[in-house]
Amino acid sequence: MTVDRDQAYWAGLVRELCKLPAETSWLEFKHNNDEPETIGEYLSALSNAAALDGKANAYLIWGIENDSHAVLGTTFAPAKARKGGEELESWLLRMLSPRLHFRFVPLQLEDKPVVLLEIPAASGKPTLFAGKEWVRVGSNKKPLKDYPELERELWRRFDSTPFEVQLAIDNLSGSDALALLDYPAYFDLLKLPLPEDRAALLARLEEDRLLVRNAAALWGVTNLGAILFAKDLHRFWGLARKAVRVVVYEGKGRIKTLREQEGRKGYASGFAGLMDYVNALLPRNEVIGKALRREVPMYPDLAVRELVANALIHQDFSVTGAGPMVEVFADRMEITNPGLPLVNTQRFLDSPPRSRNEQLASLMRRVGICEERGSGVDKVVAETEFYQLPAPSFETPEGSTRAVLFAHTAYKEMDSRDRVRACYLHACLRYVQRDPMTNASLRERFGIAAENSAMVSRVMKEAVAQGLVKPFDPDQGRRHAKYVPFWA
Repeated sequence: MTVDRDQAYWAGLVRELCKLPAETSWLEFKHNNDEPETIGEYLSALSNAAALDGKANAYLIWGIENDSHAVLGTTFAPAKARKGGEELESWLLRMLSPRLHFRFVPLQLEDKPVVLLEIPAASGKPTLFAGKEWVRVGSNKKPLKDYPELERELWRRFDSTPFEVQLAIDNLSGSDALALLDYPAYFDLLKLPLPEDRAALLARLEEDRLLVRNAAALWGVTNLGAILFAKDLHRFWGLARKAVRVVVYEGKGRIKTLREQEGRKGYASGFAGLMDYVNALLPRNEVIGKALRREVPMYPDLAVRELVANALIHQDFSVTGAGPMVEVFADRMEITNPGLPLVNTQRFLDSPPRSRNEQLASLMRRVGICEERGSGVDKVVAETEFYQLPAPSFETPEGSTRAVLFAHTAYKEMDSRDRVRACYLHACLRYVQRDPMTNASLRERFGIAAENSAMVSRVMKEAVAQGLVKPFDPDQGRRHAKYVPFWA
């Protein structure tokens, strides 16, 4: 992962790498070797080696003599190279799993052409090329399966190194590191005074693991720092796709897009602006209260806020090429994040959330963006009940997690699934409040008069038949019956 830099930066980086006494496991020099399969194998090997060595990136450089590190120049031109009829870069990207956000950088060094290939470290699982894992052993490229001790160590690294503490970029001066982050927002959100001394400023950000300092006294921005407080996520090569996308459609389907916007700020520094933008796009209903007309949001602000925050916090950052998305339709809004949940969707309301990104979640709680552990989804359900909206739906389409809020629908227009889902979530909400569901409580939830209690009884009977709720007392009669969720 890296930021956009000019030619002077890349040339300086190559010069610094050439000062190393020899190639490393994460650095390879080449002259003119442009064989596509070889390049692909090096992408895998160097990416995995960088992960083993705790580096943010690995490098393959053409035009440098292997032993002396003298600048020779190269005839390799990645923009013109092809594999069959396909552009080299496109072919390499297709053959890698997971897809890496690598980049070729053509340079002029000592008036000679040089090409730098920057390769992000593997994250979450080894990088494969053409279905095979490679690794560097010393300065040699080898199949990972031939070195089981390195393979075990690599998986230990993935298991023990959270996404948040991995480096988004390293080897920066203090000034350059600060220039990438909206650090005033960090201090504002935590209600802390902004240090006047730069050393104290850097130390505070290092304390919260937004920045780290290496042995050479240079700075790195962690993924935690970048994803929460980046001035522009697109300046971090591997995090650009993690920016939030907001899409508004015409009607109930995805055929016609009316508006689409992709965020650029970090999640914490940009959250207030994101919510203002989303709320401005949401339809509003006009109601009459005491003869005065007023507009109210179609979806409760608190519910929208909680679900968006949850999507940011609980996403699986190892899923490449996808990020959180907010979609607005005529009859609903959908909030989706990459990765399957660690908790069964039927237990979202009562189970303490398990997060892949606990440091991110902790800091988001500290700055007041999300609720304390375990109190978010019950507030979403309570808000939809208060406004007598259809119950939210929690789904897992194609390896992702989606929460759906529905526009107001009269009870008579709800189908059986809507009613049973509302009954189940109502029973869950009542249970965590230590109060079983009754016919009266469900009637109040739906806004149904007492004389129509039979309508609600049918819904509860169907929920029992589907195994979603059960009698509070197996021996209870029909009169004053109470119900709890199936897992209670």
